[in-house]
Amino acid sequence: MSKTVVKFGGSNLKCKEDIGRVIQVVKNYQQPVVIVVSAFFGVTNYLIESLEKARHDEQVATKTKEFLFNLKRETLELHIEDSGLVTSILSEIGELLDELGKLLQGIALTGDASKALEDHVLAYGERISAVFLTGILNNHGIESKVAFPESIGLITDGEFGNASVDFVKSTNIVRESLSGDFVYVIPGFYGLSADGKTTLLGRGGSDYSAAAIARCIGASSLDIWKDVDGFLSGDPKIVDKPIQIQKLTYDEAAELAYFGAKILHPRTVEPLSDPHIPIRIFNIYGVLNVQEPLSVVSAEKIVSKGIIKSVTYSDDFGILKIKGSGVGGKPGILAKVTTALLKANINISSVLTAQTSINILIFKKDLSTAYAVVSVIDPPIAGRLQIVEDITVIAAVGNGIAENFGVAARIFTALAKNEINVMMSCSGASLIVSYFLVGINDRTRAVKAIHHEFFETIPAHTEL
Repeated sequence: MSKTVVKFGGSNLKCKEDIGRVIQVVKNYQQPVVIVVSAFFGVTNYLIESLEKARHDEQVATKTKEFLFNLKRETLELHIEDSGLVTSILSEIGELLDELGKLLQGIALTGDASKALEDHVLAYGERISAVFLTGILNNHGIESKVAFPESIGLITDGEFGNASVDFVKSTNIVRESLSGDFVYVIPGFYGLSADGKTTLLGRGGSDYSAAAIARCIGASSLDIWKDVDGFLSGDPKIVDKPIQIQKLTYDEAAELAYFGAKILHPRTVEPLSDPHIPIRIFNIYGVLNVQEPLSVVSAEKIVSKGIIKSVTYSDDFGILKIKGSGVGGKPGILAKVTTALLKANINISSVLTAQTSINILIFKKDLSTAYAVVSVIDPPIAGRLQIVEDITVIAAVGNGIAENFGVAARIFTALAKNEINVMMSCSGASLIVSYFLVGINDRTRAVKAIHHEFFETIPAHTEL
């Protein structure tokens, strides 16, 4: 029988009480599962800060070890009465922290760290979580083993910081490594290059780790436990009475994640869509029934009554604009710019062109670098460069958007009624999403207006 892969994130590991819920969830499956775990809440950010400080302060190694060692000690003692077992777990965590400390001391001595070393350091948060959770599960009668990616053969393409799993090299060995009749606890977020180096799977990449492992073992499902009620029709911090989305396709989930929904990492669906392994979303603070997911992502295509299933937004994008008479019609300009951005390892999310303007949508964190590399193209490109940062990208997602007339008209009418200007828009790049740019100060009103138009006249019992 196929196993279930279960993902617990940092939001599931915030406090002592959360561990009790995790224990109960694992018991409720009533069979061995494969668990993928993130770092404790806030630990990855702490390690990033430690990496930077270690370049200038040799005391950081000791401080980091002490902080991480004591972080969950009280939680261990609360959930494990056997002092000998507590000592054993802390000893194993201590060994990991000794390794981490030596790495940070090396950075302090040299004042620098390679990308390979940075990846190796940042993976320790997940390693510690896995050892911690394995010990607690064993104490509660759930036979469990830690399975580090390096020991199960989770091989990547070797790209530091944002690697992808090599399924040709990984699948057979991972499947064999996880074939035992007990619970495996795997640290997410990283894999191993073919030459044995730690490579991170992108920030927030534990979801992708879990999806990759689910594919390798042919899992019955990937179950992701969150601290929210699955996919919703809108951000509950912004819209009134968002509607729960019970069923989505892989593409719908991917687009929602890409444009800002925080339920999944955008790459989570990549490994699962071809083998049709469903993703099931649960709330760790809700009813812990493993048979009743709040949202299911699968190949099943359902067109909702209002076409749009959810409206989401992201403040993470900005525009590199090239302005000038006829720039949109001059051959070679876009090719030069995209080549320069590729060499700088900057991803282009979208390009919108006109006769007098080329607008390149990229992540805000890359805008300054993008401006710099395009500025020094030789020979210089025609046109004036401009950075636009104060924008929000808003996306309406749902199967049927491209095939049904009037959807875009309803969106623009809702925005016009609220006197919200649309700076740019794009439909057709994907058959299931229409997105547009507004000023960041209009973001909340825009999301509210579209949600009201498509959802707030729908009866509360309507299924999406």
